[in-house]
Amino acid sequence: MALMDFIKKQFIDIIQWTEEGDGTLAWRFPMRDMEIQNGGTLVVRESQMAIFVNEGQVADVFGPGTYKLTTQTLPVLTYLKNWDKLFESPFKSDVYFFSTRQQIDQKWGTPQPITIRDKDFGAVRLRAFGNYAFRIADPKLFHTEISGTRESYPVADLEGQLRGLVLQNISNAIAGSGLPFLDLAANQVMFADALTKELAPIFAKLGILIESLTVQNVSLPEELQKILDQKIGMGMVGNDMAKFMQYQTAQAIPKFAEGAGNGGGIAGDAMGLGAGVALGQVLAQNLQQGLQGGGAAAQAAPAAAAAVGVKPEDVMATLEKLGELKSKGILTQEEFDAKKAELLKKLV
Repeated sequence: MALMDFIKKQFIDIIQWTEEGDGTLAWRFPMRDMEIQNGGTLVVRESQMAIFVNEGQVADVFGPGTYKLTTQTLPVLTYLKNWDKLFESPFKSDVYFFSTRQQIDQKWGTPQPITIRDKDFGAVRLRAFGNYAFRIADPKLFHTEISGTRESYPVADLEGQLRGLVLQNISNAIAGSGLPFLDLAANQVMFADALTKELAPIFAKLGILIESLTVQNVSLPEELQKILDQKIGMGMVGNDMAKFMQYQTAQAIPKFAEGAGNGGGIAGDAMGLGAGVALGQVLAQNLQQGLQGGGAAAQAAPAAAAAVGVKPEDVMATLEKLGELKSKGILTQEEFDAKKAELLKKLV
């Protein structure tokens, strides 16, 4: 019986792995009923690494190349097996191959908006997405932490974990960069660099090197984007009150047309904005005349107000609009108080 068992055994001359298809990170060489003999050959191709595992303990690690298996090429295994000079008889040992090429176009994205602190807007909820590439850098660590004794380990089993690590560290990356949201949105490469720096030591604990990461889009939820658009619009007109009122009127014209067609009540709001435009023009004229001559400005104000026919209800409507802009952060408290004081003078 022992003779038959010996005959059935197969002795391995060449140990190698030719990858078939994409997406396999680790693969165990089939060793059932086979043993490695002295002088056998190990072939590790470019973009691969291999490790020998003896009785559950990682022994020797091999990079690309062709190796004749002797006590010289297997120093750790020689020590574990207590081979003094040469191993004469065949032996069993698990051999694992690892793909070290880049695994590209791994997707990441925020399924729900995430909240971050921002120096310009306070708390901001943003969405972002992109892709990244990684490779196995430390096969021994990857084997002990991730792939283990499985026959094969595909990328698909790891991508969910890595994607979660990316999303978990977005807030830390933004906070560590010290950049406001507008700068991050305008410079996505800077955002990607900050996130890569945050992720590198975390991936390294798994034996993985993050090769590259891209941020393809950073956006705000729709309601916050509207407020940002208003703030950008105000930045374009500056502190000119007349231009500010004209800008607000231009924003309200489409709503007015829609309300008129549907019989809605937006017309009253548009009329209030129209009165605001008139007041803005009056204030602008007063300011210009004041710079040219103090006395003339004081006389021009009542006349200009009378010329446009400002009514108390129009002033109150304009104050309400200014109050809404202040609550949205478009106007500061000081700007609102100054405009409020000027408008209230019209009621005297």
